[in-house]
Amino acid sequence: MRRGMMAAALAACMAVAGTAGTAQAADPLKVGMMVTLSGPPAVLGKHIRDGFQLYLDENGGKLGGRDVELTVVDDELKPDVALTKVKELLERDKVDFVAGIVFSNILQAVFRPVTESETFLIGANAGTSTFAGRACNEYFFSTSWQNDQIHEVMGKYAQDKGFKKVFLMAPNYQAGKDSINGFKRYYKGEVADEVYTKLGNLDFSAELARIAASGSDALFTFMPGGMGVNLVRQFNQAGLADKVTFLSAFTVDGTTLPATKDAALGLFSASQWTADLDNAANKKFVAAYEAKHGSLPSLYSSQGYDAAQLIDSAVAAVGGDLSDKKAVIAALKKADFASVRGDFSYNNNHFPIQDFYLVKAVKGDDGSFYTTPVEKVFDDYGDVHAKDCRMK
Repeated sequence: MRRGMMAAALAACMAVAGTAGTAQAADPLKVGMMVTLSGPPAVLGKHIRDGFQLYLDENGGKLGGRDVELTVVDDELKPDVALTKVKELLERDKVDFVAGIVFSNILQAVFRPVTESETFLIGANAGTSTFAGRACNEYFFSTSWQNDQIHEVMGKYAQDKGFKKVFLMAPNYQAGKDSINGFKRYYKGEVADEVYTKLGNLDFSAELARIAASGSDALFTFMPGGMGVNLVRQFNQAGLADKVTFLSAFTVDGTTLPATKDAALGLFSASQWTADLDNAANKKFVAAYEAKHGSLPSLYSSQGYDAAQLIDSAVAAVGGDLSDKKAVIAALKKADFASVRGDFSYNNNHFPIQDFYLVKAVKGDDGSFYTTPVEKVFDDYGDVHAKDCRMK
């Protein structure tokens, strides 16, 4: 009799668990998107949001077969604001995923509360070295890159081209430090100077005077958003364009070119994606984005789009039921989707293994400005910090 009662109780528990899983799969999937939508960097957050929303629209507002409840919040590029808002997403809204995160200082502010709550964090831009090595976490996945990688492209290019002296400049925060470290990992020539500006700085007159006086062959810089727009304009106004080779990352791209226009033509940058990459997924994405927004997408849009694809693939793989978090993590790690950048797989630290390109700013026949690949610098490239990550 006792055995019969135990069997009946076990069957009842299994039935309740099955019902709970079915009920969860029927509820809306809750995604909290945190991006910067204030000030000059707002364009970056807008592009990530628009890329994510485009994929959502293409799939009838569903990811993995579940209706999506998307909550977008502006971190205002303030870590304390980001911390408050992410806690609201976790505790009040009870989101299943937190996605987005433009800047590294914001990622550093929200990383622990999100991952410690065992909520999935899908980074669509910021990729600090902090979370690629010893502090890697099973609940964090990136659909962009690890910060160092993009800048290593320019370091290798500068080394291969034989530049004798390079002036280095980046904002004074974690991503800026990662950018300089990434560049110097491959560049072995003379560093004329290493300057860290205030994050959000828009006046580079003092720095440009130092560059002109340094006798440098090239400038390497990381200045995203409005910082990059002003730097490119002021670089040209200072008459340096014909004297110093301009090498950059996240400075000459789809978010800055509509503002810099001809001033940026011919300037080099590094990227894992461009609008003219020749693969079916990218052609579909670019055409759909242009049709909706009347402009070309940027690398930020592509990362937002892939973030939605990643979530879609994982939720579908577990039948919409997120109750088994280990199963969701395994599904996310498979990255079972066609990335718009082509090659895409996950390293043990949940940062992508992918191709990287030297790109150049050009002007199309229709008057549009965009970047196009000049050469592939790294093929199926993983970041150097993965070796320090405890995950396998």
